[in-house]
Amino acid sequence: MRRKLKVHLALAGLLVILALPSETGQAQMGPIRIGATWPLTGPIAASGKDMLNGWELFLSDAHNTIAGRPVEFIMEDSGGVPANTLTKVRKLVERDRVHLLVGAGLLASEGYAVRDYIVQSQTPLLFGVVSADDLTQRQRAPYLLRLGWTSSQPSHPFADYIFGNFKYRRIAMIANDYAFSYEVTGGFHRRFEELGGCIVQKIWVPLNTPDHSPYVSQIRRDVDAVFANFVGADVIRFVKQYDEFGLKGRLPLIGGGLLSDESLLRSMGDEAIGNMSALHWSAALDRTEAKQFVAMYTAKYGTAPSYYAEGLYTTGRWLEAAARRVRGNVENKDAFMDAVRGVELYNAPRGPLRMDKYQNPIENIYVRRVDTVAGTLVNSVIYTFPAISQFGSYKPEEFLANPVYSRDYPPLRPCK
Repeated sequence: MRRKLKVHLALAGLLVILALPSETGQAQMGPIRIGATWPLTGPIAASGKDMLNGWELFLSDAHNTIAGRPVEFIMEDSGGVPANTLTKVRKLVERDRVHLLVGAGLLASEGYAVRDYIVQSQTPLLFGVVSADDLTQRQRAPYLLRLGWTSSQPSHPFADYIFGNFKYRRIAMIANDYAFSYEVTGGFHRRFEELGGCIVQKIWVPLNTPDHSPYVSQIRRDVDAVFANFVGADVIRFVKQYDEFGLKGRLPLIGGGLLSDESLLRSMGDEAIGNMSALHWSAALDRTEAKQFVAMYTAKYGTAPSYYAEGLYTTGRWLEAAARRVRGNVENKDAFMDAVRGVELYNAPRGPLRMDKYQNPIENIYVRRVDTVAGTLVNSVIYTFPAISQFGSYKPEEFLANPVYSRDYPPLRPCK
């Protein structure tokens, strides 16, 4: 009887061992199918290409495997059009049967366009770039996580920095007329006003405007500085025309992080020097992991990595860590998503990352100034705000009790 029991226990142990995925077993599970749709054509194509470069650098670094399983990557071009983004996401999920998505567009409006479908289809989606605030706030959902930032996340501490270090008290705003800019400007507006400053004007410019002069000419000259937020080629056109109107030497230009993102800075000249912004990344970051990433990226692509590139590289790193926790079994969606939420990266190029309970990173925010180093424009880091959440200094429940930042919120109020 004792002998039989030993045999049964041995067999049970063997079955347990066989049930655990080994490296060979993981490979036999077949490839992990990963989908993404990013803008590779249209006015924001340069930034979309950087996203693809960052992701491909991660795959190359990982030898095209995640947790012992080969990766089958399926890419679609969204063109930066929200309706296209939704169509392409449907195709990736329903026809290509991807296990998960590492991107659905670049613009905030693209993120909002796919949100309901992601909830309905229960497809894991990791946003490395799309920063639409409400996707990890009032509209958060179990299968939607962010490895990038919320649009207003850098704006709250940046308002503190500007108010505390300069005598700027009256600021005019000019920005693209869509959700991303409402949130970037809204976060700065709210905090700057609470500190005692005043936003005296907001000018909204349609996306992909070829000539910014009619809008630049409307900027009031009785302000201390101008806060700008544009994306894609609009950044290059605006900064150039701001200089041509003679405003650069008269009214300091500050703004959202994309005002000097590396994907656009490489196409700009002296008109960008001195402009200040805040973001969670700079290719000039004095950090070992950042320098290593910049060196790898520059060697492969011949240019400094933008936040778009770092965002997708780090998304890959996060995904790999989560997949290892479930031993490659990404098909078990609930276990995989629990693993994604539980990852902490202390050695990401941008700095340490951990997830808040709303599924958005808590991370460093860097105040940057455009300088020339060895004849190249760079984002010099002049101040670091460590471990900033999407709610800034506000309590989450206090923050969420207010409306999402919009074209009309916060409203303009008369300056005292």
